[in-house]
Formats: sequence, C-alpha cells, structure tokens
Amino acid sequence: MDQTNGKDELPGYVPGPGTDLVGLKRATDAIRANVERVMVGQRGTIDLLLVALLAGGHVLIEDVPGMGKTVMARALARSIGGDFQRIQCTPDLTPSDITGISVFSPKTGEFELRPGPIMAQVVLADEINRATPRTQSALLEAMAEQQVTVDRSTLALPQPFMVIATQNPIELEGTFPLPEAQLDRFLLRLHMGYPTLAEERAILQRFRDAAPLEELVPVTTPDALLQAQATVRRVRIEAPVETYLLEIVRATREHHSVELGASPRAALALARASQAMAALGGRAYVLPDDVKRLAVPVLGHRLITSVETRLHGQAGDLIIDEVVAHARVPVESY
Repeated sequence: MDQTNGKDELPGYVPGPGTDLVGLKRATDAIRANVERVMVGQRGTIDLLLVALLAGGHVLIEDVPGMGKTVMARALARSIGGDFQRIQCTPDLTPSDITGISVFSPKTGEFELRPGPIMAQVVLADEINRATPRTQSALLEAMAEQQVTVDRSTLALPQPFMVIATQNPIELEGTFPLPEAQLDRFLLRLHMGYPTLAEERAILQRFRDAAPLEELVPVTTPDALLQAQATVRRVRIEAPVETYLLEIVRATREHHSVELGASPRAALALARASQAMAALGGRAYVLPDDVKRLAVPVLGHRLITSVETRLHGQAGDLIIDEVVAHARVPVESY
C-alpha cells in the first residue's frame, strides 16, 4: 500500500499524537479497532503488536499455519498507512532477494538499484526459520541497524520499520534454528493460540460474504507514529519499578536451569516495552504490572537453558514465570 500523507485521503483519520499521551491513546485505540475488524479474539496479541510498534521493535510469532498471522500483519500496515511486503522464506532464498540488487541498464549505461521487499514499513518474514543462516544475517542487519547494504551502498530503511516474523513450532524438517543473536533482535515473541468456539463462529460469519481486509482504511500516518515513538521514550520509569525490572533480569542469570541469562540489551528491551505498554494505557509512568505482563514475551526467548532443562521440556517462558513469581513487587504509589 502506498503511503498516504493527506488527511483528506484518510476517511478514518485520527490526529497524530505528538507529545500528547491522550492523543497517542486515541490513535492506538483506532488502530486496534481497525485491526479487530479482521481479527477476532486476538486483542492481547494486537496490543502486544502495538507495544512493539510504539517501542520501535520487531515481533516473532510462533504458531501453526492458518491462525491469521499474514492477515494481521496486513491489517496493521493498512491501519497505519504504511507499505507492506511479505517475504516467503525458503532454503533457496538469498540475501539479495531480501535487500535488493543492482542491475545494469543498457539505456543509461549505469547500474540501477532494484530495492528488495525489505524496503517497506511493515515486513512479514513468513517461516523465517526455513531461510539459511546467510539469509537470516541479511535480516539481522536490517532489524538491528535500520539499514541494508547493497553492493557496498548503505540504504536507510523507511520509518517506522517493523519486522513481523513467523515460524512453525511443529515442523522442524528442513529448518535452520534462529541463532541467539537473531532471536535477541526480536523485542517480543508471541503465541496466538486457537480461537474459542464463539470466536471461530464469528470468523466464519464475518468472512463468509465479505473481505474486511480490503475495506480497511488508514487511521493514522507513519509520521504520526514516529511522533508517538518519541512520546513513548519520555514515559517515566520510577526508581522502585526500575529496580523491580532489573531484579527480574538479573535473577534469570542466577537461575539453576539457565546457562546464559538475559543480557543488558534484554533489560533495555523490557524497559522500552514497558514504556510502550504504559503509553498504550494512557499513562506517563510505568507500573510493575506493565513489567510483569511483558516479562515472558520480552525475556522468554532470550534465555539459553541448560541441556538437562531442555531434555525435560522446560521452556524459557516457565523459568520467567518462576522468576517473576519470586520477585519482590514495589508497593509505593506512582
């Protein structure tokens, strides 16, 4: 979808939030409502996508096929008036298939750049673990540095920039597990889960005779989202809450089932995500509940557990739950 700049071209336009948290909440409420026109029963997942968007992070969704991951990513891109590209990851995918390539033009006698699908504001990397490590590294640069290198030329990516990657946790044949460095670039890891009976009935009825995704219109602009991201960075984290956050991170390094705990980058990620969660609720300050809610999706995929723990099937998420349960919650008022 082409980026839209004029307010008159946005039927559902909500004014940009600027430094106003009330305006930011109004804009994010509009995005959520827009996405929920095509996604039924996924409010928690949508809220976490908005957290990642406001924090300037990327999302890894682990779930079986057919859960609506592509539809949700498209709906988010349409709602913010941003460009959307989908990369179907396969073993024969090359880095240039993602970043682009320079092609010689007989007309001009010069090489011309043909940008790859990474040059979009919302990029869906479908089944990312089917791409080879060399190709995954091309995504790593884009996610970490907000830029790509094509034939020694460095190109800045459009802003805001967000990668939503998916992987099937069931099928392992023909896959290349994501290395720790790549996993660490994802702000959040999410699981959507199956809908309830009522929700699945609503999905059937909603999509039986209509295509809600095609009817979505932007409700904000990429420029307004950049302002919102700047506003989120000014959300306060008071000392007691900061201590609570750091105690959770540090406890992962001392847990008997963990070989390598959360890094300082993980602490920064949890702080940024907590600021975004607070802003999503219209607050200028972070609560311990924000940190607690985000601990698993932010930290769970960053732990390297012991061999014995993996053999017993204990995932990082369960360890984070245990750490949070034992962390001392601050009781001061904010």
